[in-house]
Amino acid sequence: MQRKTKETDISLELEIYGSGKSEISTGIGFFDHMLEAFCKHALFDMKLVCKGDLHVDFHHSVEDVGIVIGQALREKIYPLSGVERFGEATVVMDEAAVNCALDLSNRPFLVYESISDGKVGEFDIELANEFFQALAFNAAITLHIAKIRGRNSHHILEASFKACAVALRRALAKNARVGVPSTKGVL
Repeated sequence: MQRKTKETDISLELEIYGSGKSEISTGIGFFDHMLEAFCKHALFDMKLVCKGDLHVDFHHSVEDVGIVIGQALREKIYPLSGVERFGEATVVMDEAAVNCALDLSNRPFLVYESISDGKVGEFDIELANEFFQALAFNAAITLHIAKIRGRNSHHILEASFKACAVALRRALAKNARVGVPSTKGVL
């Protein structure tokens, strides 16, 4: 998948039933670290290169990466059949605990109740919300992420990415008995 704008140039290869291998290069060290953790715990194989206007700030790159990953997920997920559909996980990292619940509903929505101020290194914490919003809306999933507790911003954000990853892995778990997991008959 490719996305090229005046702000970013992104290429993505994604396998949602992989082993967690990733090659990530966005030019944003902390974000690369979060995406590597995301792939590892979702068991997604991903090759991602993003060349963005980092001289402006990190916003365009982070949001556009969320858009591209979301679009790729949407292509691979729908029409939904033979998977669990719902996923939930609480992930802890030292003092931090974050819960993620999601629905592969084909209805985009985000509830993000976590930290939004400050920085981790050069990474603006509010950009995590931008990433998850772009991901949820472009993948057409309903996504709830809530911080239960935590003090260390790095730990809270890493637990957020990992919780989302584990919840996605569980929602995408194959189950042939499910068929189309909706009383509507289609998602």
